Amino acid sequence: MTALRTLIVPGLDGSPAPHWQQWWAATEAGALMVDLPAPARPDPADWETELAGMILRHPDSILVGHSLGAVLIARVLAGGARLRVRAALLVAPAETGLSRRISDFSPIPEIRLPVPTTVVASRNDPWMQFGRARDLATAWGSGFVDLGRAGHVNVASGFGPWPRGKALRDGLVAASAGGPGLAGPGPRPVRGLRAEGRGRDRRSLSR
Repeated sequence: MTALRTLIVPGLDGSPAPHWQQWWAATEAGALMVDLPAPARPDPADWETELAGMILRHPDSILVGHSLGAVLIARVLAGGARLRVRAALLVAPAETGLSRRISDFSPIPEIRLPVPTTVVASRNDPWMQFGRARDLATAWGSGFVDLGRAGHVNVASGFGPWPRGKALRDGLVAASAGGPGLAGPGPRPVRGLRAEGRGRDRRSLSR
């Protein structure tokens, strides 16, 4: 992964340490955290502009989004802009109808995304029902990873550096070896992975 840039896309309220996204940004030379404006009061247009700008500055990167960040990536990829993206790992996407703070990100696009993607979902995520995450993965043409009962895949759920997540990202990169920006499905679904965290978090999409 030394030659490939990873753009890390946080969700509502950011991903403050010790969130796994901060671990990745702090420990990988090729990883950059996308600095989204007003993380506590997200505006879809502002966030999409910032992410698209980062992609333009760092073409052929892999995107790694958590929660609302995963939804943001889907919106940008579905928007029709000609952006050079290698692939995207979409972790614990958030249901935008569950909170007025993120309702402006509705509706979540349900079309096939133009790059290989993998959705990582939890069976007890308070921010999106498992079946809904699986349906989005199908609509997006994504691979699907079932983490079991892993909460919102965040600090409150017991997740620290999350090396398994890096392995999933690296596997997605390998599956996208045909080149960045190519249309097509993500890797085959991976099921039955043991969760690395427990717990629920209804206060924030990041913590």
